[in-house]
Amino acid sequence: MQMTRLLDTQGLEIFHEGHRTRLKWHRLRKRLTDPLFSAEVMAEGFATGASMELDLRVRADGGFVVLHDSELEGETTGHGPIAGTSLADLRKIRMKDGDRPLTLSEELAAMMQSSHPAALLQFDIKDDYEAIGVGGIAHLAQHFRDVSASVIVSAGSLELIVAVKEKLPHLLRGIDPTDKLYDIRQAGGWKAVETELRAGLSGPSEPDTVYLHWPLILAAAKDGLDMIGLCHDEGKRVDAWTFTLKDPEAGFSEDEWRSFSALMALKPDQITTDEAPATERAWRRRVAG
Repeated sequence: MQMTRLLDTQGLEIFHEGHRTRLKWHRLRKRLTDPLFSAEVMAEGFATGASMELDLRVRADGGFVVLHDSELEGETTGHGPIAGTSLADLRKIRMKDGDRPLTLSEELAAMMQSSHPAALLQFDIKDDYEAIGVGGIAHLAQHFRDVSASVIVSAGSLELIVAVKEKLPHLLRGIDPTDKLYDIRQAGGWKAVETELRAGLSGPSEPDTVYLHWPLILAAAKDGLDMIGLCHDEGKRVDAWTFTLKDPEAGFSEDEWRSFSALMALKPDQITTDEAPATERAWRRRVAG
C-alpha cells in the first residue's frame, strides 16, 4: 500500500500552453485530509519529486522545529513559546493531529539526503532575524549544506533573507511582499504597486521566487498590471498562493474555474494548494470537456 502511494505522481504539476505550473503541497499536505506537517507525506514528496512547503520555528538552542505558530498550544500538546523551549522538551511533545512526534531540523535534514532530483522544499521561516540570530543561521548551514533536494528559504524578515544569502548562498531565496502590496494598492493604486514590486525584485535579497496571493494577481491583471509577467521579465519565478478547492471530489465550481483558468492564463510557475491531486484531476476534466 505504501509503495502504491509513493508511485502516485498525481498532484505535481499542470502543463498548459507550453508552460509547466507546479502544484506545491501547502504545509506538507497533498490533500486537506492529510495531517499537518506529515513526515509520511514529506517522504512521499521526496520520492516523487514534489514541491512542498513547511513552516519553521526557532527553538531555545538555535535549531528549528516544523511548526507554524509561535506558541506550542495551537498545534501540539505542549505549552509556551517555542523559542523558549529546549530540544529535550520538544522531543517529549506530540502533535495534536495524530499524536505524532514533532519534526526537528536535524531529522528533516536526514530525510532530505535521498530524494528525487526534482524535489523542492520551501522553508518558510516564521521568526525574524533578531530571534534566530547568528546561531540559527549557523545551524541551517551545518545541517542543510549537502542535502540532495533543492531548498528555498522564505521569510517575512528581509534581514533574515539577506543573512541566508550571505551565509548559505547555495540555497534559493523567496520573498512575499503581498501584505505590503495590498496596503500600497489601497493607498497609492496599481502604479505604486508596480514600483514597489520592481524594487523588491532588484533588492538585496536577490530572490529566485516571489510569493503572491492569487486574488491580488487576478485583481492586478484585471486592471492591466501583469504581476507574473513583470516578475518573469526580471528572471523571477512566481508562486500564487493558496488555491484550494472547496469540494475536491466535485472539482471546480464555476466561480473557481473562472478564477483558476484566468490564473493559469497568466502562467504562474507554481500554485500553492491543499488539494494538489484533486486540482490536477479537476483541471484535466475541464480541459477535456
